[in-house]
Amino acid sequence: MRNNIYDLIVVGSGVLGTFHAYHALKQGYTVLLLEKDQLPRSATVRNFGQIVPSGMKASWFEYSRRSLDIYQQIQQEYDLSISQNGSIYIASDDEEQQLIHELKTSFDNREYECHLLTKQQCMDKWPLLRPSYVKEGLFFPEELSVDPLRMIHRLITYLQAKFEKLTYLSGIPVSRLEQEGDHVKLFSSQGQVLLGNRILICSGAEFNLLYPELFHKSSLEVSKLQMMRTAAMPDVNLSGNILTGLTIRRYESFTECPSFSKLSEPEHYAELKQWGIHILFKQADDGSIILGDSHEYASAADKDRLSYEHNQHINDLIIREAERIIDLKFDKLASSWAGFYSQHPDDIFYHRVSNKVHVLTGIGGKGMSSSAGFAEYKLPKIMEN
Repeated sequence: MRNNIYDLIVVGSGVLGTFHAYHALKQGYTVLLLEKDQLPRSATVRNFGQIVPSGMKASWFEYSRRSLDIYQQIQQEYDLSISQNGSIYIASDDEEQQLIHELKTSFDNREYECHLLTKQQCMDKWPLLRPSYVKEGLFFPEELSVDPLRMIHRLITYLQAKFEKLTYLSGIPVSRLEQEGDHVKLFSSQGQVLLGNRILICSGAEFNLLYPELFHKSSLEVSKLQMMRTAAMPDVNLSGNILTGLTIRRYESFTECPSFSKLSEPEHYAELKQWGIHILFKQADDGSIILGDSHEYASAADKDRLSYEHNQHINDLIIREAERIIDLKFDKLASSWAGFYSQHPDDIFYHRVSNKVHVLTGIGGKGMSSSAGFAEYKLPKIMEN
């Protein structure tokens, strides 16, 4: 830091902001990473912790593929809670089966490793799957899982230990920005004044502190997700990221397959689709199973209509479908929660307030999978000039 002026100040220490800080530090910049809460507690910690390039549309796939490498590189130096047990998409009917075959062809053409698994191979690897559900699977062995409750905190700890040019401050909500000559002043709600040459605002779904009119007039929307965690099941083995037929019918990579536009909608899926439900499973290190999720939407200006309360009917629908897929009773829950993330029709929301101040949010459900690689691409454009 020179005269208390940072090369880059990142507002928001979720996965998107923190990986921009990481790449800036690797380039030798002095960085101030700010968090409005005492600890990051929004979308970055309220998700499955799945790093799945296989789910990305073509235009985002390489960012996510690069993210795998970056996570693995850091994991070699510091434990981020990374495990490489792959991802499996379970097809439950002929249409879903056709889509996984088409997706395999697409990824074969991009030399991204994946394998079709027969019904028996799926049952052998995940014996709790119900035979009545499984037709075939598509397995991606390179894909990763993290513990979402630990990953971002460990990443920040790693950056603090590795880079002397990083300052991390939490519990610092930034309420105002003001350009002063070649620098920008940031004013916190507690009265601190901080100076930076470049400011990057990665504020997630926080739209009221900075530039509320910009966010409210944008096409940003907020998605509310309901998720659950079971009590520990140490005798159960559900390795990797387990994604199911509803996910095949939802994820962007499948929407680009030739047969996607011809999909019919089984009557059984109608109410599940109404609440944006698709079923994913991921087992945590303690043996508990993360289960979800659902999707409800509101515009950035109207986000408060998405209640923090849980809709028990939605949870019941998720559990009922989960029990149709896996031979387990999900009646002993340790916790349930609502997650909120912002998303944008252009895949991410970027606004250049000035050559000094940049706003970047709305990465949607791609954050954990793609932020590391996307930040590597985007940072030079923010720091140029």
